Amino acid sequence: MSINHSDITKFRLEHEEKSMSHLKDTQISTKCVHAGQEPEILYGCVNVPIYTSTTYAQTAPAEPFGPFDYSRCGNPTRNNLERSLAFLENGKYGLVWGSGMASINGVIESFCNVGDEVVCIEDVYGGTQRLFRQCIIPRNGIVCKFINFDDIEAAMKEINEKTKIIWIEVATNPTLAVADLREITKKVKEINKNVIVCADNTFMSPVNCTPLDFGVDIVSESITKYINGHSDVVMGLTVTNNKDYNDKMYFYSKSSGGVPSPFDCYLVLRGIRTLGIRMKTINNNAMAVAQFLEKNENVKKVMYPGLESNKYHNIAKSQFKNGYGGIISFVMKGGMEDAVKFLQNLKIFTLAESLGGVESLAEHPPKMTHASVPKEIRDKLGIEDGFIRICCGIEDKEDLIKDIENAFNALKK
Repeated sequence: MSINHSDITKFRLEHEEKSMSHLKDTQISTKCVHAGQEPEILYGCVNVPIYTSTTYAQTAPAEPFGPFDYSRCGNPTRNNLERSLAFLENGKYGLVWGSGMASINGVIESFCNVGDEVVCIEDVYGGTQRLFRQCIIPRNGIVCKFINFDDIEAAMKEINEKTKIIWIEVATNPTLAVADLREITKKVKEINKNVIVCADNTFMSPVNCTPLDFGVDIVSESITKYINGHSDVVMGLTVTNNKDYNDKMYFYSKSSGGVPSPFDCYLVLRGIRTLGIRMKTINNNAMAVAQFLEKNENVKKVMYPGLESNKYHNIAKSQFKNGYGGIISFVMKGGMEDAVKFLQNLKIFTLAESLGGVESLAEHPPKMTHASVPKEIRDKLGIEDGFIRICCGIEDKEDLIKDIENAFNALKK
């Protein structure tokens, strides 16, 4: 039987375009279950198939059957994931990368040349600081400025004709400072409309925040965390509404080759289906734990934007839709010694780096995620020796609070 592959491809693309139009007015959990995950067009598979082929047959030279010719440049499973993520982030174009750090590096490499400047929020993830300070600055001839965005007017004075990218985190790692996305983007564009504003949304996920809605040009995120949600995939994303930006990032992605495998893309698609319901539980757990910590005698300071006492609460309330995330940072009164002992006595919280899985995690940034950040900078940012960052999972909140309480009690023995 003769198969007209061009007709199949056209039908598939039309099917994909129509398949998500009815989801625009639905709630987030419905979008997570269905966006980019419609039944497969040929056989009606309810789950997106894992297409493992590295290459694709062609009917004539440079005329492939469908839209794919080589899997580094595009893959059907990956395509579904990118469509799903773009939709969830309220964007038009999505790309997935081999890791969250690969997505950050991809943005820098796609747009910056020697002599360009990147203005970065100072309290940024330790891995991002390491990339900028130890790789980008000495090797690429790109200038990186680390500044505080709490005073937006002062921050704007750092922008000039050489500025190419503004890099901010929706909620910073690990002190959970919340950037005013709308105001920052507005002010930046008034100074230089060609500056690209990028926001790392890892701590909130598209369930809690969609930065593109506030004028941000590119969203970057570590899929490894909440989006996948099961601590078994390393991956990153970029989403934008600007086709030119996406084309440039896609060109760098296929040229550098840092793309994820079809199987990992399938695992993330499976994880996304529970993202909405997971985040609702995680948001509720974190709020309960933060309120408990705020009243505990062993704690000097709690950092969680959901608390009304938090300096960023009003900004967070205006930007976050369904909650304030699962990350809570706090400082122990007893310093390093008590922090280490506390972490060693947790039973339900696992002492480990990363975040966003179904299991609750706890870590010590000065010795772990931010150990590569110079101590004088950690001290400036408030990442002192007694600093602890926890990430609530989906366990029962009563058990999480009891686990923390028991660890505090162990300090007295």
